[in-house]
Amino acid sequence: MNAQKPGLHPRNRHHSRYDLDALCAKTPSLREFITTNPAGDATVNFADPRAVKVLNKALLAHFYGVTEWDIPEGFLCPPVPGRADYVHHLADLLAESNEGRVPTQASVLDVGTGANCIYPLIGVHEYGWRFTGSEVNNDALASALAIVNANPGLTRAIRLRRQKDASLILPGIIHKNEFFDATLCNPPFHSSAESAAEGGERKRRNLGLGKDSEANFGGQQQELWCEGGEVAFISKMIDESKQFARQVLWFSSLVSRGDNLPLLYRALTEAGAVKVVKKEMAQGQKQSRFIAWTFMDEAQRKRWANTRFKG
Repeated sequence: MNAQKPGLHPRNRHHSRYDLDALCAKTPSLREFITTNPAGDATVNFADPRAVKVLNKALLAHFYGVTEWDIPEGFLCPPVPGRADYVHHLADLLAESNEGRVPTQASVLDVGTGANCIYPLIGVHEYGWRFTGSEVNNDALASALAIVNANPGLTRAIRLRRQKDASLILPGIIHKNEFFDATLCNPPFHSSAESAAEGGERKRRNLGLGKDSEANFGGQQQELWCEGGEVAFISKMIDESKQFARQVLWFSSLVSRGDNLPLLYRALTEAGAVKVVKKEMAQGQKQSRFIAWTFMDEAQRKRWANTRFKG
């Protein structure tokens, strides 16, 4: 149980293989989804979407103190270790303007928090940050709100806002005279329903499932695809971010495909971003990355940190 998963952030809690006995002690319902692999080791049946969901529930309970967590059927069930990596790398980015110290007073906007509310749950536990989660889907918003309300202490750290205009990302969510130290986002990365379906089919094949089987991570339209895919979505967010150049220190977004980066870098140059950072991440064989951009120079970033990260 001591094997290291390559590429995870040093502060990520998921370097070692899952301690299934400890997870089952927290979430007994996980036990029915444990199977034995060809090597004779106990593992979770990742081909079963119910197993993936219960594993997430167990991980959040065991590592992050989230005692109550559930999502409606068909919504995105995210891999916890990879989501945690994004939060930790974002923390390092904020620390760069704070004499190398990760701030404990940060206020973060989660763009499209989803039914799972995963980033706020991790960020509150790991760093004590305050989160605002935006969401355009009413059912997803209701699910995230139910998670927050069911866990003591989270209501003081996480607030949720509905994006009333589906054509916008940041306007209507970031209010006048409101400041955020960072934003994060897991954008819809497919360009169409057909592309999302093809991605689901590839996932089913990789898991050895039949064509009619349910994909193990689920996902609604807003979570999986938008016209133009992630390049269009992130480019729109980049364009909108100019309006809030003095209200947000770092904007950021996951980018699923590395070959999309040149188009996004071009959009950032056109928007006038002062600094752009790319953080590469890896979870096993899965490679991912996020980009972050700011409209503030180094001196302005340090003044921001001196003002906002005290204590």
